[in-house]
This record gives sequence, C-alpha cells and structure tokens, in this order.
Amino acid sequence: MAETDLYLPLKAFMEGAGYSVKGEVNGCDLVGVKDSDPPVLIVCEMKLTFNLELIMQGVNRAAVCDEVWLAARSSKTGKGREHDARFRNLCRRLGFGLIAVSASGTVEVIVAPFAATPRRDPKRRSRLLEEHRRRVGDPQKGGGRGKPIMTAYRQDCVLCATSLLTGPQSPKQLQTLVPRAPTILRSNVYGWFVRERRGIYALTDLGRAAVLPSQD
Repeated sequence: MAETDLYLPLKAFMEGAGYSVKGEVNGCDLVGVKDSDPPVLIVCEMKLTFNLELIMQGVNRAAVCDEVWLAARSSKTGKGREHDARFRNLCRRLGFGLIAVSASGTVEVIVAPFAATPRRDPKRRSRLLEEHRRRVGDPQKGGGRGKPIMTAYRQDCVLCATSLLTGPQSPKQLQTLVPRAPTILRSNVYGWFVRERRGIYALTDLGRAAVLPSQD
C-alpha cells in the first residue's frame, strides 16, 4: 500500500462531512474547504504509519487551517500507535484529529480534532485557500512524492498552450480564456512559450510536447 492509496477513502470521508476536497495543495496531502463565512479549512496529512514525522507535519499545518487531521494505515497486528494511549493523548493535547484507514478502505476516527488556541498564519492560510479555489477539479492524489504537481498555475499554462496549438496569439486574445495569461507568457516558467514578434506568442517544441498526447 502506498500513501496515495489512503487518499480516496479519506477524500470520500471528508466529502461526506460536507467538504470540497483536493489533494497536494501547497504541500498539504489533503485540503478540504467548507463554504461558509469565513470558510472552514481543514488539512489532513498522511503516512503509512503513525510516527513523529506525521505529528511534526501536523504542527506545521496548524497555523494555516481550522482543523488538522493525521491519517495512517491501520496496523495489521492491532498494536500500532493508534492504539497507544500516549500517542492519542498527544494528539488530543495538540488538538489534532487521528484517523486510521484499513486495507479495505474503511475510515475509523480515533481522535476528533479541536482548535485549542488561535494559531493562524493569515498569509499562508490565504495562499492555501486561493490555490484550492483556483485549481480546477482534483487532478492530484494526495500523498504522492517526487512527481510534478498539477497546480492551478500549471493548469492555466496548459490552457494557454492548448489554445496556441491553433497558431500564434496575443496575450489579450488568451486573456479571454486565462485572465493571467499575460503574466504567464512573460514569465514563461516552463519554457513553453516564445515571442514571435511584438505582442504575439507561439508555442515552443517543449510546450507542444507538454499538451499533445505522447506518440509512444
């Protein structure tokens, strides 16, 4: 079992609680947002086993969200840390929720979360909410490592590149599809775009390869 195998059961569980869920948002394995005023923001970090690293990730995320959940695979022997009173009490003291996911995908809440004290970092919280809002759909399973993340920015770059497959266009033309197209073309983070002449952009071979299906 990989960490990504935990994602879909956790996503279904959080969606059942009324959250819009997306994976790998600004480094967080799972981010859920419930529409309200202000919105309720939760973060769930995942590991294959409950360990100190998972706790430390939760501590880091606590400043940007309203609830922190820690999730791991259920121990096969029934002697894992989720059954250790000391580990559960530590999570309670920190205000973190604790979830165990079985091999069949059953989600068990071991400890319910609560925010013991205000601990928000407004700027990080705002960036996390904005990335969740901008991202179209849920293109990335949470818990993946070492692969490019389909961020909202990359999604917008793909839209610009796909539009340019029909031929060179101006930033103003692309802006009707992607509001931040002028900035994307100027920055050219991925090397996908080239200025053919003043005010007109086209695709590079790299950009064409990024949006066209592989011929392999």
